[in-house]
Amino acid sequence: MSAARVNNLDLMAPPVVKVIQRRMVILGGVASVIVIVGAFIQPAVFFRAYLINFMDWLGICLGSMAILMLRHLTKGGWGMIIRRILGAAMRTLPLLALLFIPILFALPRLYPWARPLESIADNHLQEHLRDITRSYLSLHGFILRAVLYFAVWGALVFLLTKWSYEQDRPPLRDNSSRFKVLSGPGIILYAFTISFAAIDWTMSLDPSWISTIYPLIILIGELLSALCFAVLVERILADYKPMSELLKPEYVHDHGKFMLTFIMVWAYFSFSQWLIIWAGNLPEEITWYMKRLNGGWGFVGLALVLFHFTVPFVLLLSRPFKRDVTRLVWLAVWLLIMHYVDLFWIVEPNFSANFTVTWADVSVPLAMGGLWLAYFCRNLSSIPLVPAYDVFATEVLEPVHE
Repeated sequence: MSAARVNNLDLMAPPVVKVIQRRMVILGGVASVIVIVGAFIQPAVFFRAYLINFMDWLGICLGSMAILMLRHLTKGGWGMIIRRILGAAMRTLPLLALLFIPILFALPRLYPWARPLESIADNHLQEHLRDITRSYLSLHGFILRAVLYFAVWGALVFLLTKWSYEQDRPPLRDNSSRFKVLSGPGIILYAFTISFAAIDWTMSLDPSWISTIYPLIILIGELLSALCFAVLVERILADYKPMSELLKPEYVHDHGKFMLTFIMVWAYFSFSQWLIIWAGNLPEEITWYMKRLNGGWGFVGLALVLFHFTVPFVLLLSRPFKRDVTRLVWLAVWLLIMHYVDLFWIVEPNFSANFTVTWADVSVPLAMGGLWLAYFCRNLSSIPLVPAYDVFATEVLEPVHE
């Protein structure tokens, strides 16, 4: 039995993945040219949009890694059917590490603490920045911590990938114990590193404000966006073999239940942060929300309440909705858009008092997204969609033997 074939069923990704890859290369290349030209004309506008999109695609990558480790701890067909989709997304980490480099050259444009203190007019903020740059936020510390984050993530990706590849060739392998030993501490390491990365890369855009719940909002947003992306890819593949032969309604149902869970947790964390800051009523804390409730930003926040939580929550209460991948995928696409809006609402008010959409907010997603999706498709098409020599793959491959 070939690793890529079980009982005459080809387990490799269908040719449509290569077609999408070629189209994404063209889209990303053309958009990148526009973005590079625009970056020289309006660098401040470019780097703001760049940071938002970097965090968006990084979230899908790292969220996929976290869900994959969760699957190794819990097992189940729900995870096996999207395991290689999650793995392909996870293995885009080298591209994202490369894409992080431009942010290092834009530190003074993005972060007040990276600028000369003399350039800051507010004496109180200047004194505050002097204290935090001594204790935590410094250029060298920022870079060293970023290297540490990517090193930890890279080590997890390497081991998860290496042991997964072993299950594409005979004999049958049970790597579950190794995956468990790695995934338990790995999820904890992911939670700690992404929490500190969220503080460094987005929360420090406003160094006068701090929230202990904020990193958790970023974390759960990554898990939700990663799962929604997996559902989207799953639906595209469902029209072609082997996914059309392997995908069961109960797996789709499980994915819908996870989406509902992540949405509720995101709403819980977001509301808890607002409630605690509202109850405290401290000037240094409420300024973050005041920026996001005025100048048109309040309507964006209201849209998040309605369309990132309320409407998806109501739809996902329906069991038939969760079991229908065709209907579920439209909600997944919508939630991917709302996650981008959420990041936009978090980052952009630090720079713009009034709600605005710039050329960079349109072109940068096309450029970075095109390149990321092309790399993802390359990863997805390189190995079988199911590890045929995993002893637990039988549950997914069972229809093939009927």
